[in-house]
Amino acid sequence: MDRIPILKMGQVLLVTIQVDMHDRLAIALEEDLSAKIVSARAKGVLIDISALEIVDSFIGRMLDNIAAVSRMLDADTVVVGMRPAVAITLVELGLSLTGVKTALNVERGIDLIQRRLRESGDDNVDVREE
Repeated sequence: MDRIPILKMGQVLLVTIQVDMHDRLAIALEEDLSAKIVSARAKGVLIDISALEIVDSFIGRMLDNIAAVSRMLDADTVVVGMRPAVAITLVELGLSLTGVKTALNVERGIDLIQRRLRESGDDNVDVREE
């Protein structure tokens, strides 16, 4: 089965979804990401969905679940690169993605996570180094 790569950048895990998500792949991502948050002691998760052209209700719920699990494991989730059509679809489906922060691009997403880490008093906040 295919897997979506999870890259570690300092205290942040970067997930770039460049394939059409199907249900099994989304479930595998949730499981892989949860395990990686714990093993890497990550404080942030950045999910780049700029390559996704469509999102259905299951994928929307999976993004919401990933954010909830990440929060429980002490990591913030930021989704970047959301296309307008995807945002409209999520709203039309009634999915607010509670707890998911959004940013226009990866750079802004990393800045958002760094700010959150600084606010929480974490001394090692530079995700661009490692």
